[in-house]
Amino acid sequence: MRVVSLRFVYATLLGLVLAGIVHIAAVLAIPRLSETDAVSRARTSESLDHPQPIYTVATGDDPSPPEAWLPIPDPAVAVGVCAYDLTDGPMRVSARTGSLTLSLAAHARRGAFYAVTDQAAVRGALDLVILTRAQYDEALADDDENDPSRDVRIVAPDARGFVVVRVIAGLPSQRPAANAEIQAVSCTTDTTADDAPAGKDSTGKGTGR
Repeated sequence: MRVVSLRFVYATLLGLVLAGIVHIAAVLAIPRLSETDAVSRARTSESLDHPQPIYTVATGDDPSPPEAWLPIPDPAVAVGVCAYDLTDGPMRVSARTGSLTLSLAAHARRGAFYAVTDQAAVRGALDLVILTRAQYDEALADDDENDPSRDVRIVAPDARGFVVVRVIAGLPSQRPAANAEIQAVSCTTDTTADDAPAGKDSTGKGTGR
């Protein structure tokens, strides 16, 4: 019985030591992991008024770039991202639809929480507005009953995240158009003239800094 008891104590102590090592390693890794997650990487696009290219489809002698931090499941799909910080105001992503299939997917730290394609476009325009719950309630209160908004409004689970824009080039001849459609998408912050942050106008676009 004494031998069994000693083995049990030894195994317990060993387990506690291993658990402590794992805990310390996890704590030390948090700063690095928090800087390399998708939301943090996408923040470099916050100052842009159009998507930051993540993957462009190859056109002729111009090879497509190596895949960056976002997985690219299909080499015929051009991909860009627009990061947002809702503390500055709602995020508006506007796209004009054409002959190519376009999709928008909103992501937070826990993953995608909304996706829409150009099939939801109204008169050739697709406007996705991402808001906090308070911003959403305020937008509803400001709506004109005689002229309802055509915006697709989405309440985000977190203040920070990003929108992935994808355009499919079904044919090699459509590849330049797919890359161009990514850049043609508008990503702006809806703010008023009084509370627009420095460097942005009332539509959220940069003022040329």
